[in-house]
Amino acid sequence: MAGDPVVPAGVTPSMAQFLEIKAANPDSILWYRMGDFYELFFEDAVAASEALGIVLTKRGKHLGQDIPMCGVPIHRADEYLQRLIKRGFRVAVCEQMEDPAEARKRGAKSIVRRDVVRLVTPGTLTEDSLLDAKARNYLTAVFPAPVAAVTKLAAGKSQTKGVPQPTSIAIASLDISTGEFEVGEVSAADFPGELVRLQPSEVIASDATFALDDIKPWIGHAGGAMTPVPAPSFDSIAGERLLKAQLGVSDLAGFGAFSRLEMAAIGALLKYVELTQIGKRPFLRPPKKTGIGATLVIDAASRSSLELLRSSSGDKVGSLFGAIDRTITGAGARELAARLATPLCAIDVIQRRLDTVGFLVDAELLRDDLRSALRMTPDIARAVSRLALQRGSPRDLGSVRDGLAAAQSASGLLEKARLGNGSKTNGLRHVGLPDELASIAQRLDTSAMALAAKLKAAIVDDPPPFRRDGGFVLEGFRPDLDEARQLREDSRKVMAALEAKYVEQTGVKSLKIRYNNMLGYFIEVTANAAKPLTSPPHDAMFRHRQTMSNAMRFTTDELIDIEGRIATAGERSLALEQEVFNELAGEIGGQEQALGNLAAALAELDCAAGLAAVATEQNYTRPELATDTAFDVRGGRHPVVEQALDRAKSGAFIENDCQLGRLDTLEHTPEIQRPTGFDDTADRRIWLVTGPNMAGKSTFLRQNALIAVMAQMGSFVPARSARIGLVDRLFSRVGASDDIARGRSTFMVEMVETAGILNLATERSLVILDEVGRGTATFDGLSIAWAVVEYLHDVCKCRALFATHYHELTVLAGRLAEIANATIDVKEWQDEIVFLHKVKAGAADRSYGIQVAKLAGLPPAVITRASAVLRLLEKADQKVGGHTSALTDLPLFAATRPKSHVAAEVKASPLDDAIKGINPDELTPKAALEALYRLKDLSTRRP
Repeated sequence: MAGDPVVPAGVTPSMAQFLEIKAANPDSILWYRMGDFYELFFEDAVAASEALGIVLTKRGKHLGQDIPMCGVPIHRADEYLQRLIKRGFRVAVCEQMEDPAEARKRGAKSIVRRDVVRLVTPGTLTEDSLLDAKARNYLTAVFPAPVAAVTKLAAGKSQTKGVPQPTSIAIASLDISTGEFEVGEVSAADFPGELVRLQPSEVIASDATFALDDIKPWIGHAGGAMTPVPAPSFDSIAGERLLKAQLGVSDLAGFGAFSRLEMAAIGALLKYVELTQIGKRPFLRPPKKTGIGATLVIDAASRSSLELLRSSSGDKVGSLFGAIDRTITGAGARELAARLATPLCAIDVIQRRLDTVGFLVDAELLRDDLRSALRMTPDIARAVSRLALQRGSPRDLGSVRDGLAAAQSASGLLEKARLGNGSKTNGLRHVGLPDELASIAQRLDTSAMALAAKLKAAIVDDPPPFRRDGGFVLEGFRPDLDEARQLREDSRKVMAALEAKYVEQTGVKSLKIRYNNMLGYFIEVTANAAKPLTSPPHDAMFRHRQTMSNAMRFTTDELIDIEGRIATAGERSLALEQEVFNELAGEIGGQEQALGNLAAALAELDCAAGLAAVATEQNYTRPELATDTAFDVRGGRHPVVEQALDRAKSGAFIENDCQLGRLDTLEHTPEIQRPTGFDDTADRRIWLVTGPNMAGKSTFLRQNALIAVMAQMGSFVPARSARIGLVDRLFSRVGASDDIARGRSTFMVEMVETAGILNLATERSLVILDEVGRGTATFDGLSIAWAVVEYLHDVCKCRALFATHYHELTVLAGRLAEIANATIDVKEWQDEIVFLHKVKAGAADRSYGIQVAKLAGLPPAVITRASAVLRLLEKADQKVGGHTSALTDLPLFAATRPKSHVAAEVKASPLDDAIKGINPDELTPKAALEALYRLKDLSTRRP
């Protein structure tokens, strides 16, 4: 703690203290508390004034130079803190650790003791005003397995062959605002997808880790701030010790088995939290083991392509999360986002979730009652976390109280449903609860409920935001507090009576007794009315204190005596309220784990009720999960596009079937019928989907991937029926863009993503590929696409939807046993194209690109020219029996180029001369027909 520092010559004591504290926090902007402001000096002030748009001033000199300065008012601190954090700054908050009066007791030149109470970083935020209520705020530690350098000898010298990349990476993530904690170990190939799933706000790692080519770019892609920490922080032995201390246990066996790599990441994470919280211990839930095997693996590119949590623009609107989110609490939304980001592979857990959603779909009245009970539920987890870190407020006590009340209400509703006294739906009374809902009900009825009555008796209905102001404890909770308050209130009445007495004694009607922080209580009269108080006999009683421009201020012995009693009563009552706060916060701290479990149960209940609500609203159905490799969706719909059409009143979404792989139970399940019109695609694992742009290929591809995600997260799905063999990995490459930062073109990005799919896909995977090979030369692209389809068929043996404009690929359906053709139906009408958005068996005869270009608004001259070129290409193709000659016959393009585009030395053709000689305005119908025949004859005789 910085008290009275050694003051160099020419430096003020306050500035010497600032420099001492700043030297201990060189990497952070120092907020130095001075009264009602956080002051910033030197380079901190310059950086903050630019980032915050506040005025940069100066205060005194240091080493002969002006000291730049700016300030942030205390009451707006959160607003400015949020802006600094978003700009990537770390902030060290330096508070006054004693009352200024205490400092003055040490001497006239003594300064207030100050010290840093907290380092604020993107991953350690706890304030509601700085956090997104519907998103987790993870601080993540990354620790790769050590690898040996790979070298080669060249010209007698040892040369490093690139930077070796790790094969395994441990990831430990903590949301300090809620205590959510998860740990796992993944392969280097799966690391990007795992990091994008977590979406950490801040990532800590050693400098050596950040230098790895396959780690640093993905951290930036995930959007988290990168904070280097010393390599020795990643110590597995220290990690085990810190985790045991944090959880209050002597053995971690009850929480699962952790590898040394994982424990090292945990150690660095907890040490960093200890550093930034200046020794304060946050609330921590037991760590949850994650990793490959128990969850559906989705790589980073596929997550972006499918727009699970954010749309391509970065908003929740337009994402799957935005489409299915019907939660009514922040914690429920975070639970939904976690389930959506981490679909499961364990059928038993998925079935338990589906049972709960199905129960709440049927029990409509119970669902509505539960949602009503949850509607005003505050964020208990974040309130408990702030109280644990000693930065809680009276409102956090109120949040715990109100959350417990909501839990009691929800618990009562579930108990009635369990006993058969719950809601009635379709004439059936529900008796008993599904397993997951029963578990939720059990966790809602905890020992923490004994705390609810005390909080209700102690805290006012609408607590103030700051504990320093008092006024948050209910009357009657503490007799001594009531007594102090009564004295304070009576003293106010005495002060009013004293004012009336002085007015009567002096005859000065403008006399007022006022108060401010500098003078305390004083008597004030206007300058013109002050004479009676300065003249006998009143001058002996009224002592002059201050002269203003238009008023004079006085005091009396009687006023000083009353002021002392008021101050004592006010200080006493405020001190007693602080005691009440600390007592209640301590009791809440003793119930952290119970309250954490209760908060998690409320979040799960809100999530399940929200999924039931959207299933009812959008007519979703319960999916059937199986262990085979079938993917049988009937009447599937795209959940995001369907709702967008509803909002725009643009008509109903056209549903489509999709059957990939074999149904092991087909012969035993007669109610499952094969998709109408798809006899030739039945039991095929791979569909080649052709059809024009804008017809709905990408929508069809994505909707089936989203249905798989929704099914395995435990949600009903947008379809008439769905039977899905568990998917272990989901790949979706629909659309691509360049990666300038890494020096990759659009085609290179496409090839990297495709390579990842082919290297990792298994028989249980679902692969969605759109337009592979379109970013390069036609025959290079066609060759690549052809080879990719064969590899998916012969090696990966996965389920796949492969959309393409290479119609040549459709011949593979006749050559490879597990491939079928499907196309998006369209109709032509008067040279226009009508999209029917219906998937049917077969291959498209052409891509209708020119018609789509016309719809897009290309100039008519371009459309006409493109049509002419297309006809020539098709004719040349028919002549030579293949595209090669047509596409490489460059004179063909020169011969058909409009005259204005042809070089002067090129001689006009007879066809050009014939066209030039026609005057349409002078032709009769018969003459026009004869002219057309002549032109046709000339065109067939062209070289």
